[in-house]
Amino acid sequence: MIRRLAFCTALVVAALGLTAAPAQAAPDFTVLVFSKTAGFRHDSIAVGTQAIRDLGTANNFAVEATEDATQFTAANLARFKAVIWLSTTGDVLNATQQTAFENYIRAGGGYLGVHAVADTEYDWAWYGGLVGAYFASHPAIQTATVRVADATHPATAGLPAAWSRSDEWYNYRTNPRAQVHVLTTLDESTYSGGTMGADHPNTWCRAYDGGRSFYTGMGHTQASYAEAGFRSLLLGGIRYAAQGTGNCSVTTQPPSTDLALNHPVTASSVENAGTPAANAVDASTTTRWSSAFSDPQWIRVDLGATHTVNRVRLVWETAYGSAYQIQTSPDGNTWTTIRSVTGGNGGEDDHTGLTGSGRYVRIYGTARGTQWGYSLYTFQVYGT
Repeated sequence: MIRRLAFCTALVVAALGLTAAPAQAAPDFTVLVFSKTAGFRHDSIAVGTQAIRDLGTANNFAVEATEDATQFTAANLARFKAVIWLSTTGDVLNATQQTAFENYIRAGGGYLGVHAVADTEYDWAWYGGLVGAYFASHPAIQTATVRVADATHPATAGLPAAWSRSDEWYNYRTNPRAQVHVLTTLDESTYSGGTMGADHPNTWCRAYDGGRSFYTGMGHTQASYAEAGFRSLLLGGIRYAAQGTGNCSVTTQPPSTDLALNHPVTASSVENAGTPAANAVDASTTTRWSSAFSDPQWIRVDLGATHTVNRVRLVWETAYGSAYQIQTSPDGNTWTTIRSVTGGNGGEDDHTGLTGSGRYVRIYGTARGTQWGYSLYTFQVYGT
């Protein structure tokens, strides 16, 4: 009788042109979003939680969300591959709950912290190590350039090397670089209110006390969670925290970064409107700055802060400088020559082993190698 009923049901389904729903794939893992606040409360928490749910739906992981600290028990935390702290503030866990979370991480659990989690649990030293650095201050929300320090990690792969976006930019009490793997830094020359100088990490990850930790200082605004780049960063962070996807070995030294890239630049002259000074620092090998056909001529870049300069790389167009000086200045007025070149023949001039310091770096040409002006495809500055 049961077989006959099943057979008849199948006939009815077929006759009506219906198909059985496919079985739902089991999620790869489950994460918990925790967003309790005991201090300032961000209005982006709700949209941030929904963005993480959306990422879970699109990428086959399950998401639960809570502001109930009593869920921090050994039995409950064991259900999750990672716990995402989303703009928590203040003292959010009691001593028993803190112990449960410490044991969860030590057992191989994952932590992902977003934005204000650095403004959380100042008296819990273990947590301070987990997040990497505590919040110190921030200027007004504004657009700044985020520079990708590791383009191979899943969280940052595909992001622009110089990523311009608007957010609330945190300064931290300490620089975490010696303990973490830095993924992005802030270029303080592109906004007002940075206090950490030339090396300002704002996204990082690391192995920590048996588990995994990932933090980004971005994510203050509601609009952040609609940005494809920021959602990609979050997804990579979730995958690292939950599955260990991506290299997070400690990088103790800042990567070699072109300090001049897209920084303010001026020149003594331009050949025409199509060859402005900015073309020399835009990372393009096809655009160039070209000067008037006379001597002397110069091009200078404002690094935004004082740096020790140890290398300057120039790539000339057919028109080049046969004699020029590389100079540094603290104020753009008083210049110190750190290398003089005579008899140059164009092409690539990669000047290493320099010893100089200043906010400004200038190429001061005194003799053209051709009848035309000075013409640079590339003007790069390296140092610390």
